[in-house]
Amino acid sequence: MLNKRDDKIYDVAIVGGGIIGAAALFLLSRYTNISKIIILEKEAKPGLINSNSENNSQTLHIGDIETNYSLEKAKRVKIQAAFLEKYLEKFAPKDAFRKMNKMVLAVGREEVRELEKRYEIFKSEYPNLRKIKKEEIGKLEPRLVDGRNPSEPLLALVSQGYAVDFGRIAASFIEESGKSQKAPQIFFETEVKSINPRERFYELSTSKGEFFARTVFVAAGPKSLVFAKKLGYGKEFGILPVAGNFYRVKNALQGKVYMMQIPGMPFAAIHGDPDIKNPEETRFGPTIRVLPLLERHNYKTMKDFLLTSVWSLEGALSLIKITFSPKILRYVVKNIFYDLPFIGKRLFTNWELRKIIPSLKPHEVSLISGVGGIRPQVVNIKEKKLEFGEAEIIGKNIIFSITPSPGASVALGYAKSIVQKIVEFLGQEFYFDEEKFNKDFLV
Repeated sequence: MLNKRDDKIYDVAIVGGGIIGAAALFLLSRYTNISKIIILEKEAKPGLINSNSENNSQTLHIGDIETNYSLEKAKRVKIQAAFLEKYLEKFAPKDAFRKMNKMVLAVGREEVRELEKRYEIFKSEYPNLRKIKKEEIGKLEPRLVDGRNPSEPLLALVSQGYAVDFGRIAASFIEESGKSQKAPQIFFETEVKSINPRERFYELSTSKGEFFARTVFVAAGPKSLVFAKKLGYGKEFGILPVAGNFYRVKNALQGKVYMMQIPGMPFAAIHGDPDIKNPEETRFGPTIRVLPLLERHNYKTMKDFLLTSVWSLEGALSLIKITFSPKILRYVVKNIFYDLPFIGKRLFTNWELRKIIPSLKPHEVSLISGVGGIRPQVVNIKEKKLEFGEAEIIGKNIIFSITPSPGASVALGYAKSIVQKIVEFLGQEFYFDEEKFNKDFLV
């Protein structure tokens, strides 16, 4: 048992080696004078769960083509995503990202009218965003216009963007952290079982013994809420775990194509992304499934789902109210059909994909087995509604991050705010080197 000697207590413990936890580790080791840092990751490598390239859209979101963003949110995302863009160019392995065109496509008179309005609002904030019509759309992405009714209105906004393997970037953050003179200690295959407050520190009980830290940053995705609730925090929150599958089409797109967001729908609209590891394959999705799991294909996490969401009558009623609202229920039920054997891909092709590629045939489409992660939608169980934006809970010298929106794209910007809070927790002898950070990421 700890004898409370300070040399056995870390200044900071990070729980979770996905891109958010790894980004915090990178900033702590490079831009602060904190020397006793540890990261605990339950998997054998960083970024194997939601940061895994198979479980996300592989897109560096900056707010220009994401039609579910308001202008205010887009501005915030643009600022924070610029830090990661700078990291890609300055630090990241060159095969961990790729530049490509990205566009949002409007089909039909109503969508075109909405996209025209959006362009007028957004064009001053995004001067590189171009409005293009059918002819230029066809030059960039021939399959978007081949076989389409000539009279069907079509419009797109297009810009240059990045496809990113966020799991590789998480690994890169950790590798760069190790180059610091005050290299942090890194433990893989070390699952945190519990976090217990003591008088001057936290005790973290893990599969490899106990660790002790004055401050803790829990970056374990939806599992963060499990830890928070056990410590008495976040009682007003629950998790609605939304899983998504992807379908594969060979040689469909040259760049990323996003569809217009369905108004009032919390789930992302269908989009097509050339796979960063195999650009000849385009992934279309995600479909939507509500699963009682906090990690896809990991049925042990069903218990954690119950702890975060429906352990109380109030929590269960919140999930029922949200899931069974007419608009969301229709959308979820329709998506259930997309995962059915034999007819699923035909329905998905006819009802969704042909809006993007009119000439697409069902035999060109195949379900990608084992691909697609869990996106934890945070529920306010007191108000019985979904919460959007950063889901963060701050306690006494501890921070729980559930899912910053839009996730990996803002990893460095979000981690910067976390690190600044950690420095405040630790006291006046510690600092965040803003000047050095700005030199690396603002110049």
